[in-house]
Amino acid sequence: MLNPMTLYPADPFALLRRVSEALDRAAFSTAAPVFPAVNVWQNDEAAAIIAEVPGVEPQDIDISVKDDVLTIAGERRAPDLPEGASWQRRERAFGRFSRAIRLPFRVDSDLVEARFADGVLRIAVRRPEA
Repeated sequence: MLNPMTLYPADPFALLRRVSEALDRAAFSTAAPVFPAVNVWQNDEAAAIIAEVPGVEPQDIDISVKDDVLTIAGERRAPDLPEGASWQRRERAFGRFSRAIRLPFRVDSDLVEARFADGVLRIAVRRPEA
């Protein structure tokens, strides 16, 4: 026979807390999302890459091109915690990152232009003449 107290604990929110904690663990045990998130579009004249890089300083970003691959690399630095502080929840990743994007044409590094504002990196890559 089932004990009704196991189905309905004295604290009605205990089960909800346990389920919430289990979902938190499950969400962070899977593979990390790709960083930075990017959108890429192209037309007859150029391709554009828009990358979200919140918390990254422009001097910590390196953009390189080789053949038809554009690479965005850099580092998102962890904030300094005050003395005696400890993390209560840490969902944002910190450290080095690299993202390679294959473009629909070969790229000349002289035809690449980048702008950075408000945590968004915008890269324009013009098609070569030939």
